[in-house]
Amino acid sequence: MRIAIDYVTSNTDDKSDTIRQAELRHNPRSFLKLILLGFSIIGLPLIAALIYSATRIDQLAEQSRKTVYQATQITHGSSILIDEIIDMERSVQHAHILEDLSLLKGYFQAHVNFEKTAIKLLEVSPHLKQQLLLEKLRLFETTIFREMLASYDTPQNLRNLLDQFTSLLILAQDFSTENYQLIGQNVNEMSEMAAHARTLVEWELVILIPFVILLALTFSVFMARPLRQLDEAIYNMGQGKLSSAVRINGPENLKYLGSRLDWMRRRLLKLEEQKILFLRHVSHELKTPLTAIREGANLLAEGITGNLNKKQQQIADILHTSSIQLQKRIEDLLSFSALQADKTALIKQRTNLAHIITNILKDQNLSIMSRKIKIELTSPDLLLECDKQKIGIIIDNLLSNAIKFSPQGGSIKISTIQIGQIIQLDIIDNGIGIDISDEDKIFEPFYQGRSIPNSHIRGTGLGLSIAREYALAHGGDIELIKHIGPGAHLRLILPIHDPEAQP
Repeated sequence: MRIAIDYVTSNTDDKSDTIRQAELRHNPRSFLKLILLGFSIIGLPLIAALIYSATRIDQLAEQSRKTVYQATQITHGSSILIDEIIDMERSVQHAHILEDLSLLKGYFQAHVNFEKTAIKLLEVSPHLKQQLLLEKLRLFETTIFREMLASYDTPQNLRNLLDQFTSLLILAQDFSTENYQLIGQNVNEMSEMAAHARTLVEWELVILIPFVILLALTFSVFMARPLRQLDEAIYNMGQGKLSSAVRINGPENLKYLGSRLDWMRRRLLKLEEQKILFLRHVSHELKTPLTAIREGANLLAEGITGNLNKKQQQIADILHTSSIQLQKRIEDLLSFSALQADKTALIKQRTNLAHIITNILKDQNLSIMSRKIKIELTSPDLLLECDKQKIGIIIDNLLSNAIKFSPQGGSIKISTIQIGQIIQLDIIDNGIGIDISDEDKIFEPFYQGRSIPNSHIRGTGLGLSIAREYALAHGGDIELIKHIGPGAHLRLILPIHDPEAQP
């Protein structure tokens, strides 16, 4: 019936996993796409700022080029106009003095050059004031030219035109001066534009850099969260914490991976339950025939069935000792099963720790005598609220571990001391010690260290694990203390008063 239930449950889990997988694949969104999206959003403000800055710089460069070109053309043109006016005045003056109208040929050529230059300046002049001055200058020169045509036949009339050339030259110089002022104004405008562009770029940097950093941090947290959840889920599964469901928030492919991890967690949880059930059943099944074996060996050792010779007595003692050790292994398995099933209720009462230690030493006396181990005990009467049976198991496991790893004829130091509201129990042996690579694993269930004890009997690897769980249940702990010299130093820490008791 149980198999059928497990089969139905397994089919239900498989169906739910299939449905969830289909839902996840219905809207795929990969972690790579999330990274690309993050980089795109982070890079978009930078790209926009870069394009804007490049556009502004390009506009500034184009404006500068045009301004420089116009200033050069107008300056050069103003110089040409002044030169042509001087040439025209010189030609008219020569024709008047020498009364030779053929000398006016230079005037007409200068007039043509003046007109061409003025037209070009009108095309490149960007300011209305320049254009008005240029039109006034051109109109004045045209008026002189018309008067020249009217006085062409009489060289004596040319005298009246010479004074007008002086006014025309002054007007041309005013135009040139105005051009220089306008060029200076354009330069100032270009400087202001450059300063404004530089200020905009600085403000872009001041605003964009923190904004981009904030975006980067936001996306980093958003992208790191599912990875952190995956890492936490894997770590919890590795530590045997299988009660919490695995939930991954993020891209669909990581959610799907989280669903597969949750499926693995449920499978491991079922296997853990089956393992605990198996250990419980096997332990109980072994305990019944072992009781009969132990009682029979005890009857033989005590000579109830008849007197035994020396060799028979030794065999009976070995059977009795081995049955006790095997019973302890089975009790370790039962204790471990109870711990895994959260059946670790403590029955606390006020107890003298020294009495517990003395009773444990009596139980271990045969092993201590067989290995000729010297016990150095320093244990004053110390009262504490605890579960006497569980504390006895803790001390028994610690002492058994010390005896197992102690050499023949070695020594074990046991000392207790009260520090404030804490009782500290130290057990130090002079055996082979604990390998450095085993220090972080000695409290794990079923772990067998690399150091090989001087005994043919191998433990289950549950003694220290059970001892620490019981110590934690009392609000204490067991620590491995580093010390100079051979052997191992284990310390049990227990509170005197029950930490869960009402004040």
